[in-house]
Amino acid sequence: MSPELQLRTLHSVEEMGLVKELEEIIWKWDAVPVHQTLTAIRNGGLMLGAFLDGKLVGFSYSFPGFLNGKVYLCSHTLGIHPDHREKGIGYKLKERQKTEAEKMGYDMLTWTYDPLESRNAYLNLSKLRSICNTYIVNSYGNGEDELNKGLPTDRFKVEWWINSGHVENPSPIKIDESSAFRVPHEKGEGGLPRLGDVDLSFSAKQILAPVPAFFQQMKKEDLGLAADWRMKTRTIFQRLFDAGYTAVSLIRNEDAPVHHYLLVKRSELQLDEATKR
Repeated sequence: MSPELQLRTLHSVEEMGLVKELEEIIWKWDAVPVHQTLTAIRNGGLMLGAFLDGKLVGFSYSFPGFLNGKVYLCSHTLGIHPDHREKGIGYKLKERQKTEAEKMGYDMLTWTYDPLESRNAYLNLSKLRSICNTYIVNSYGNGEDELNKGLPTDRFKVEWWINSGHVENPSPIKIDESSAFRVPHEKGEGGLPRLGDVDLSFSAKQILAPVPAFFQQMKKEDLGLAADWRMKTRTIFQRLFDAGYTAVSLIRNEDAPVHHYLLVKRSELQLDEATKR
C-alpha cells in the first residue's frame, strides 16, 4: 500500500531547515536562507510542504509582492525530490497554494517559467489556467545550473487570477482551424524541429506558436539549435504580447516534435473587470 501524501503549511525554524535541505538536493545550489523564508512567511508569505511517510518530498514557497497599487502573492519556487517526480505532487501543491492564498486574501498569484519547457507550460496554463502576456529577457542572467546552462534565462511571467471565471468556471477555448494562424516550423537535421525566418506581420483572432516538445533533449543534441529557438521565439512572443495577445494554454501534439501555445486577445477571456489592463 503506497503512503498517503500529506500537504500542510510550514511555520517553524525546523521546517524551514527541512525545506533548505530539500532545495539543495533538487537544484544543487545555495538555497534560500532559513532567516529569509521565516521572515517572508511571517509577513504575508506562504510555505507549503508535501510529506510521504513523514518525509518532506516537495515544497512551494511564496512571498508577497506589490506593483502599481496591487498586492499579490509571488510564487517563487516549487520543488519535488527527484525520487518523487511524475506523481502529480506539483499540481497538488499548486491547488493547495490556491486555497491557502484565498484564505489569506489574495486574488492573484504570479511566477515565472521557461516558455520553451512545454511540460511546465502545460501545467501552468492548461491545467492551472494561469495566463501570460509578459516576457522577461534573461530574467536571472546566464544560468550555470544543469537546466539553464548555455542559454539566456528568458521567462514567461504568468498571472493566476484565482477568483476569476477563467479559473473557477472555465469555458474551453476551441481552436478555429479556419481562421487561426499557425506559426510555421520545419524539420531540421536529425529530425529535430526548426523555426525558419518568421514573418511577424501576421494577425488573427487566434495564434498557434510552436515550441519544442523536448527542449532539454534538444539542448543536449544541438545547443545551437536550442539557442536559435530561444532567440526566435523571444521575438515572436514579444511581438504578440505587444500586440495584445495572451498565452492561455499549451496544445500538446502526441508523438510530434513540437507543441503549440494558443494565444488570444486578453479581452476574450473570462476575467473580472478589476483584472483587465
